[in-house]
Amino acid sequence: MRWIVAGASTIAAEYMIPAFRAQAGSQTGGEAGGDVRCVVSASVERGRDYAARHGIPHADTDLATALADPETDAVYISTTNEKHRDQALAAIAAGKHVLCEKPIAMTVADAAGMVLAARKAGVTFATNHHLRCSASHRAIRALVASGRIGRVLSMRIFHAVHLPPHLQGWRIDNPAAGGGVIPDITVHDADTVRFLLGEEPVSVVGAMSASGMGQGVEDSAMSVWQMASGAMVQSHESFTHPFAGSGLEIHGSEGSIFATGVMTQKPLGRVELVTARGREDIPFAATDLYTTGVAEFIAATKGAGRPAATGEDGVKSLAIALAVREAAASGQRQTIHYPDL
Repeated sequence: MRWIVAGASTIAAEYMIPAFRAQAGSQTGGEAGGDVRCVVSASVERGRDYAARHGIPHADTDLATALADPETDAVYISTTNEKHRDQALAAIAAGKHVLCEKPIAMTVADAAGMVLAARKAGVTFATNHHLRCSASHRAIRALVASGRIGRVLSMRIFHAVHLPPHLQGWRIDNPAAGGGVIPDITVHDADTVRFLLGEEPVSVVGAMSASGMGQGVEDSAMSVWQMASGAMVQSHESFTHPFAGSGLEIHGSEGSIFATGVMTQKPLGRVELVTARGREDIPFAATDLYTTGVAEFIAATKGAGRPAATGEDGVKSLAIALAVREAAASGQRQTIHYPDL
């Protein structure tokens, strides 16, 4: 798989480029094969420096030029959120597969349009909801699906962290670029809940606040979701909590799951199952979740399975996050409307 990286981003540098190169057949991971061929950045200087630092042969400021290269197969999009739709549609029109950062668009309608465009073009379009690629989350999902905790009654997910200075920027002061904790973290938690419970929330109530870390966007949010089954979910996200930790709890009629430190980008944390028989640590492999996600994406482009998180998953997680924001802004319960895809 030969990639274009749209956006000279931190996440691409720290996680995604290594994941591309960890695949069998990459130039740095095995036999001669795919790798990152071009980075696209709005800044000539930043793009050239980024390419040099990461061993990428080409840098460009124009995505159309990069897309014209017949030697590329796929585009990874990690620009600011307001650029995702147009860049994805351009890549789809050029016949490239697309792996897009969340949220995949600024509106649910735009997100749905991207999914439909990819379907019509016959290319794979996926969302980089990386947490569902974590071995800890897959172990939790298996516990729920196998009935180990009985009927799910409630879930609590807490993802309140301190956003490090090098990641702040537009996320805390630029609503036009899609800033705010809700499109940044609540959308991830929405996908996590859907993945672990295997069902959709139908309505939400919520609250949000701004502590002064930035301006113009929320930096903390809390919400309660009603699931289709009648189970309830409590969610808390923040950019301003340096010592809160992260994790989730799922409570059922026959047991509970307690998972701490599992909302990170690394295979860390602990998963514990508590039932009438006592407490049991649940083992999981220390695998790289980004490498797993890229491998499943590449397999999907070859007709073998599906991406870890599809474009449809990206649409639904966005619908939930935007409903949380609307509920918080209006003070009223919001019914979640999912487009017919």
